[in-house]
Amino acid sequence: MNDSKQSNDKAITAASIAKSQDDITKEKEQKHIERQKKIKANVDERIAKATEERGVLVVITGNGKGKSTSGFGTVLRAIGHGQKAGVVQFIKGTKWECGEMNILKQFDVQHYVMGSGFTWETQSTETDLAAATLAWEQSKKMLSDETLDIVLLDEMTYMVKYGYIELDDIIEALNNRPKMQHVLITGRACHRRLLDLADTVSEIQPVKHAFKAGVKAQKGLDW
Repeated sequence: MNDSKQSNDKAITAASIAKSQDDITKEKEQKHIERQKKIKANVDERIAKATEERGVLVVITGNGKGKSTSGFGTVLRAIGHGQKAGVVQFIKGTKWECGEMNILKQFDVQHYVMGSGFTWETQSTETDLAAATLAWEQSKKMLSDETLDIVLLDEMTYMVKYGYIELDDIIEALNNRPKMQHVLITGRACHRRLLDLADTVSEIQPVKHAFKAGVKAQKGLDW
């Protein structure tokens, strides 16, 4: 009798535990559902409020790796939707191969490279200033071209930092561009006035970088 009673007690206890665990699982699931409903409602509300449609100015800055990569990726996305793009590269010279441009050249993309290369290679302010002026003239043409849906001004922030391009001239061109044209500006140390003017600003910060550990820049990953 005692053995039978103990067996029954154990069975009842096991059943109670199973029921309790099942109730906990159901309760957790219900709480998860309620949280997701609130998140969805919040997202839906923000989507409903975002009714304005116009060109957006995006700045991608910071000391981390991936600013140009992000800019080129956005251009490629636009091309995937059948949109037209323009790209001006302000730092990397014509002798530098660029994997992103190797792809974009297969499409109808307006492209201009400043040509003089990194400033520490030319070591000539006069040469850099002349090259930057030509690149900015090409940029202004793109920023006034209504056929271009998106323009990437890659690493243009340095031109402002070094004083090669007048900030007021840049702001005027950006303000007067076609209404639906998107613009991406990449580079470190973006000027505060450009950050204030931008609609979207992303700052990429370094946590670790292989180059600092002695790993050289490699084709496909870095360029």
